[in-house]
Amino acid sequence: MNNTPCIAIVDDDKSCRMALGSLVRSLGYKPCLYSSAEDFLASTDLHNTDCLISDVQMPGMDGLELQRKLAEAGRRISIIFITAYPKETVRTQAVRAGAVCFLAKPYDAQTIIDCIERIVSEH
Repeated sequence: MNNTPCIAIVDDDKSCRMALGSLVRSLGYKPCLYSSAEDFLASTDLHNTDCLISDVQMPGMDGLELQRKLAEAGRRISIIFITAYPKETVRTQAVRAGAVCFLAKPYDAQTIIDCIERIVSEH
């Protein structure tokens, strides 16, 4: 069995998804890439994800709704949200619901690395 932490990345923007995947891989973790919240929820990775990096604004189910669906299903996954539209009300809602980090695009790579390392070290 592979014990490499799975870091799920859910973002409808392919370039963001690929860049985050490369960053996660460079840290020695397994990136699991999804273009939508629905695809992630339907995946087999759902049950072995150590950390979720999700865009907030996406077509269909947005990041906050994904967070709610995971909570309703009893799935406790640490979430890092990234967004091009960092509204304080959205940040507050996400953090109150348990998000570990809430980062504005363009985000600083070291900041997201610090968030990932903090989450993985807690598992």
